[in-house]
Formats: sequence, structure tokens, C-alpha cells
Amino acid sequence: MSTPTGMWTVPPDRAVWIPAGVAHAHRAYGPTDMRAIMFDRPLNPLGVDQPTALAVSPLLREVIVSLTDGEERTDDERDNLERVALDQLRRVATLRLRLPYPADPRLRDLAEILLDDPTDRRTLGELGRAVGAGARTLSRLFREQTGMSFPHWRTQLRLHHSLRLIAEGESVTTTAAASGYSGPSAFIQAFRAYFGITPGEYCRSRRGGDPSPPRTDRPRSGSPAGEP
Repeated sequence: MSTPTGMWTVPPDRAVWIPAGVAHAHRAYGPTDMRAIMFDRPLNPLGVDQPTALAVSPLLREVIVSLTDGEERTDDERDNLERVALDQLRRVATLRLRLPYPADPRLRDLAEILLDDPTDRRTLGELGRAVGAGARTLSRLFREQTGMSFPHWRTQLRLHHSLRLIAEGESVTTTAAASGYSGPSAFIQAFRAYFGITPGEYCRSRRGGDPSPPRTDRPRSGSPAGEP
């Protein structure tokens, strides 16, 4: 799911809360059953102003399924289910699944280069010559506009790209090479450090296994528009 300010990769059995009024686009990779529920604009159980990836509890999952299964329900039944969904959303953990987009035109051009080819191994200085800026300037702007260093940002880009390839059925070895890693071991180490599970565990989760959940931020809470 993408907006002008970033991209969120949403693994199986996870969700993304999109505050009301946030223009966005989404695209699915691999077999997907996507469900969406909407709430009135004033409701914002996470208290956030930008899209946020979420863990989904078993109860919240079943409520979302019940609200989107096409079965006819009375207004009272829907109201009750929506109240449960909102209560669960106030308790969820948020996930580190956002790749921020920089605003500076030179950084945008650099980001497009790497989004088009995550295997590009050029240094920041070499990429800077392609976009018309020095490495020091670009490094400073990356920290100011994304909140992270360029190496950290490029690592996240590669890992987000790897999730898409895994969703399309690629092997860990193929995914590692196509995501810019020197080999499967380096890829597995980076994947586990960022997501909290190995690529193998993530693949099993797509097949209905029971891996450990991806790494989370602290649960957020807030006052009760959006679309999980």
C-alpha cells in the first residue's frame, strides 16, 4: 500500500489502518483475499495521522471476516461487531513495515533508481553523480526526510522487495539474489533482524503455518476514520 510519503508492505494475516482522507493505492502480489471495513471519519482508534501496519488478533480477524462475508445482518448485529473491531484495534501492536519516501527531487530520483533495481550496488557517491548531488548532501537529506541513514533505508527497500518476491512464490535463494544480497545467509540474517522471523517462517505463514509474529513497535492507543 502506497501514498506520496511512503510504502507499507502488509504480510498475510496483517492489516493496515488508513486514516480518513489519506489518498492511497494498493497492489497485491500472489494469491490474495483482501478484506476492508470502513468507519465514520471521526473514529481513529489508533490515534495516528498516517497509514499504519498492524498485527491482527484471532478475534479481530474473525470479526473482520464476519463483517465482510456477505451475510445479511441487522443494524444491531453490525453495530455490535464494529464495536468489537474498534475495541480490538485500540489494543493492537503496530508493525515496522513502512518504507518512507523522501521529498527532495534528487532523493526521489535516487529512490526510483533503487526501486527499479534493488540489486544496484552503487555507493551513495556514485548514485549522487547520477542524480546531481554529493554524497554528504544526500546523506544529510536522507536522515532529515526519512529518519534513517541511507544504508538503513536501502536495507529496508530490499527487504520490502523481498516480501513481494516471496509472495509471488520465489525461493529464498532466488529472492536473496534479486533483492541485492550476496547470498542466502546474509539475506536471512537481515530478514530476521528486521521482521523478527526467518524467510522460511514467513513462507510457512503464507501456507497457514504458525510462525512467530513479525517484530512490532509498542502498541498504540488513542481516542476512537479509517480502513483496516
